[in-house]
Amino acid sequence: MKELSYLNKYFFKYKRHLLLGILFIILSNVFQIIPAQLVRRALDLVIDNIRLHKLFQGLQLQDDFYGIFAESVFFYALLILIMAVMRGAFLFLTRQTIIVMSRLVEYDLKNEVYEHYQTLPLSFYRRNNTGDLMNRISEDVSRVRMFFGPCLMYGINLIVLFLILIPYMFSVNSTLTLYALIPLPFLSFSIYFVNNIINRRSEEIQRSLSGLSTFVQEAFSGIRVIKSFVREDDSINKFTVASNDYKDKSLKLTLINALFFPLIMGLIGLSTILVVYIGGAEVMQGTVSFGNIAEFIIYVNLLTWPVTALGWITSITQRAEASQKRINEFLKEKNDIVSKSSITKEIDGEIKFENVSFIYPDSGIKALDDISFEIEKGKSLAIIGTTGSGKSTIAYLMGRMYDVDSGQIFIDNRDIKEYDLYNLRGQMGFVPQDVFLFSDTIFNNIAFGLSDYNPDSILKSAEDADLSENIERFPEGYNTKIGERGITLSGGQKQRLSIARALAREPKILILDDALSAVDTNTENTILQSMERIMKNRTSVIISHRISSAKLADKIIVLDEGKIIERGTNESLLAANGVYKDLYEKQLLAEQMQ
Repeated sequence: MKELSYLNKYFFKYKRHLLLGILFIILSNVFQIIPAQLVRRALDLVIDNIRLHKLFQGLQLQDDFYGIFAESVFFYALLILIMAVMRGAFLFLTRQTIIVMSRLVEYDLKNEVYEHYQTLPLSFYRRNNTGDLMNRISEDVSRVRMFFGPCLMYGINLIVLFLILIPYMFSVNSTLTLYALIPLPFLSFSIYFVNNIINRRSEEIQRSLSGLSTFVQEAFSGIRVIKSFVREDDSINKFTVASNDYKDKSLKLTLINALFFPLIMGLIGLSTILVVYIGGAEVMQGTVSFGNIAEFIIYVNLLTWPVTALGWITSITQRAEASQKRINEFLKEKNDIVSKSSITKEIDGEIKFENVSFIYPDSGIKALDDISFEIEKGKSLAIIGTTGSGKSTIAYLMGRMYDVDSGQIFIDNRDIKEYDLYNLRGQMGFVPQDVFLFSDTIFNNIAFGLSDYNPDSILKSAEDADLSENIERFPEGYNTKIGERGITLSGGQKQRLSIARALAREPKILILDDALSAVDTNTENTILQSMERIMKNRTSVIISHRISSAKLADKIIVLDEGKIIERGTNESLLAANGVYKDLYEKQLLAEQMQ
C-alpha cells in the first residue's frame, strides 16, 4: 500500500462520494440480511401452523384459519419483495458513488500523468519507448481505477457485512455459525491462488497479443518491401508461429477459468451441507428451528461472494500497487530545464553562442565542442556539415530542448535560461528534419502552432512554402485529411507543410533543420526564392547538408565532429578552397549527373 498512498489526495477530493458510498453499502447490506430473517419467520410460521391447520379438517374453521394463514405468508412475501427492491436501489446508488468516484480518479490521474509528460524534457523521451509511456497512462491507470472502484466497493462491503452479520449469526447459534464459516477461508485462499495464475497468464496473453499486433502492423506498413523481396511465405510462417503462441496461452487460461467456478460451487456446497447436517442435529436437540437452517443457508450464500472477492481484492490491490509504482516513477521525474527569471518579452532575435559544449546525457556522445558564433537581429546563418556533425543539436539548444553542459547561449544579450520557456519557444518557428504531421486536415496541421489565427495567414503560409498549388489539386483542398503521420503526402509535401506550419506563427527566429532534404531541385529553388523574402528582417538559422540552401544566408559555419572548422560567407568560403568548396563541387557534380 506504500505506493498507493500517493492517491490519498483523491480520497479527500472525493470524500463526499466515498462517505455516501459507505452509507449506501451499509443500507444495502441491512436490506439483504432482513429478508433471511423474514424467511425464517415465514418458514417457522408454516411449520408451526400446518399441524394446527390439519386439526380443523372438515370444519368451517379450517377455511377461516387458512385465510389468516395465507395472508400472513403473503405479508412476509411482500416484505421480502420490498426489501429486495430497496436493496437494489441502494446497490444502484452504491455504484453511482463508488464506481463514479473511481472513474473521476481515473480521469484526474490520466490528466495528471499526461500533463506531467508534457513538462518533461526531450531527454526523457529518448530514454523511454513510446509503448511503455502509453502503457502507463492506459493499462496502469486502469488497474489503479480497479482499486478505487470494484476493489474498494467489495472490500467495504465485506467489512460491513462481516461486522453486521457474523455477530448476529453467533448470537443465534455459535456452533452452527462456526461450521458454516469453516470452508470460507479455504474459498478465499483458493480464489487468491487461482486469480494470481489467471492474472499471470492474462499478462502473458497480453504480451503475446501485443507482439502479434506489432508484427501485423509492421507487415502491413512494409508490404511493399515484403513483396519486392518475395518474402510473403516467410511472413506467413512467422505470423503462424506468433499466432500459435497466442492460441496456446489462451487455451491454458481457458483451462484455469474452467476450474474457477466448479471450485467456488464445490466449497459453497460444502458450507451448505455442513449447515444442513449440523443444523438438523441442533433442531433435534431443540436449540434451533427449521427456519434457522433456511436462514443460515441464505447467510452462507450472502457471505460467499464477499469472501470469494477477498482473494480477488488482494490480487487486484497487488496489481494496482505495482502499476502505481510504475506511474510514480514517471511522476517523480523532474524537468531540469527551468527558467531562472521567467522573463516574458517580445524578442528581437539576436543570438549568440559562447564556448558551448554539449554531451547527450543518454548516449554520452559529445555533440558540440567549444562552439561560438553570433547572429545579428534579422540576419541569417547557415550551418553546414555531414551527418553526426552536431547541426541539429544546435537547433535543439536554441529551443532549450536541452541545456548546455558548458558555455552560454544568449538571446538579445540575455542568457537563454532567464526567459520563460514557453514564451521563448512561442516566438520560434522550428522545422525539424524528421517531419511529424497529425492525422488531421491540411489546414489544421498548418494552424497547429496557433491558438488564434486568421485563415488568410494560413493560406499565405502555404503559398510561401510552395504548397498551395499542390493543396488545390486535392479534391477537398485544405480540408483534406492527410492520414496517420501524413501518409497520403509525398516526402516533399510533408516537408513543405512543416515549413508552412512554422511560417504561420510569424516567428522572430526561424530554424530550418534540413527542411529541404526531401524536395527536388526545382521545388527547392522555388522555396528558396520564397525563403529569401520570408527571411527578410527575421533571424533565421538554416541547417543543411546542401550548399544551395546555405547560399541564402548572410554567414555560414561548417561543422565537423562538433567543432567549427570554417566560417564566412559563401564567396569567402569558396575562395578559401577548404571543406566547404569540396562539398560545393561534389554537390554540383551530382546535380549535373542527374
